[in-house]
Amino acid sequence: MKRALLVLCQGVEEYEASVFTDALGWTTTYGLEPIALLTVGLRPKVRCAWNFTIEPQCQLEQVDVAAFDALLIPGGMGRAGFYEDAYDGRLLALIRQFDAERKLIASVCVGAMPIARSGVLQGRRGTTYCRSPERQQQMAALGVQVLAEPLVVDDNIITCSSPGQALQVAFMVVERLSSAANLARIQEGMGFDGRSSWPERPEPRCT
Repeated sequence: MKRALLVLCQGVEEYEASVFTDALGWTTTYGLEPIALLTVGLRPKVRCAWNFTIEPQCQLEQVDVAAFDALLIPGGMGRAGFYEDAYDGRLLALIRQFDAERKLIASVCVGAMPIARSGVLQGRRGTTYCRSPERQQQMAALGVQVLAEPLVVDDNIITCSSPGQALQVAFMVVERLSSAANLARIQEGMGFDGRSSWPERPEPRCT
């Protein structure tokens, strides 16, 4: 069974993390090939962007890179302390370890910033939050070829330009770690197979 590590930084956006927990979670209950997910943090409790507080399953120093096939990094809000954890040297070192073994690294929005800061995207293609020229300039200054595209894949690294692509990134992770058939199966279960999940509404009648 493939295993993925989901990093929960302080100030993480709840939605950006939840797309990974849902998509990978569905593989374990409805999918053809289960993918295990473990949440990790740099502190015992994480205060999210919109005031949820969550507890990662383990701390970063407990992680054995050899036990995982993918590293997932949702973005967050700077005003909520996201970059305190995102730019922590321990996380940057973890990113370098995953990339050194060409393991999958996937991010959402500004979750790409620690990937760029780690140095593994130097001379490679990527993107980050499209509504922030400042973040894009910072990424470019770190040697990244910043593309004006919603989603960018450079070998083993996936980056995207906003929360709007978050679910697409999560689905891509499922496919990369298992198969197109597994992805299609969970999309069917989740109602993303093109069929309406709502019953027909009866026409209103006057009485």
